[in-house]
Parts: sequence; C-alpha cells; structure tokens
Amino acid sequence: MRLNEISYNDAMPIDGYGPGFFRVGGQRHDGAVLVLPTGVSAWGAFEDRASLLKIADQIDVLFVGTGAEIAHLPTDFRKVMEDAGIGVETMASPAACRTYNVLLSEGRRVAAALLPV
Repeated sequence: MRLNEISYNDAMPIDGYGPGFFRVGGQRHDGAVLVLPTGVSAWGAFEDRASLLKIADQIDVLFVGTGAEIAHLPTDFRKVMEDAGIGVETMASPAACRTYNVLLSEGRRVAAALLPV
C-alpha cells in the first residue's frame, strides 16, 4: 500500500470532534460551527442562513453535518441554499468532516456547516 502525505497548503482541516465540539486547525470550537478553508466561526444551525449566504460566491459545495446521525434538512433551508447556487450535501457530522477534509486536500471550494455529535 502506498501512503501519500496530505497537504492543505494554507487551508484549515478538521482535526477531530467529540461530544459538543470540533477541533479545526488545532483549536477547539464548542457547539455548531461553520468551517471554511480560511477559518471557523460559530453557526446558528438551520436558522442561520445569513452566514452561509455571505460565502455563496466562495464555495461550490456545502457539507451539512446533522450530528451523530443523518437527518433530513428543513426544506426551506435547502431551497435557500440551492437558490443561492450552493450545492448541499447532507450527512452525519463525522462523515461530513471526513468528506470536507478529502475535498479540501484536493483544493476544492468547499465548506462544512456542522452540528455537534
């Protein structure tokens, strides 16, 4: 098996997660977070559409982590994101973290909006 070292350049990968927190770029963030290649901010969950609409021109895909288990997104939330041109992929938060890191390492324009596990 061949192993390759992953390089994120100046981007910040998700290092880990646990009950109620995420670790991004070596720093712990409690609660729901919005993770971009350039940094992390608190996210007010599905009611906080404004934070996501501000970055619509910076990303192609938004991974929405719904906590420990996958759950359906509110219909109006998905519609607002898609109307803004943001592709939305829903998954459990652990899977969203992994997928975000993989695409980030490829230099893709991605973000992750994550609810804690």
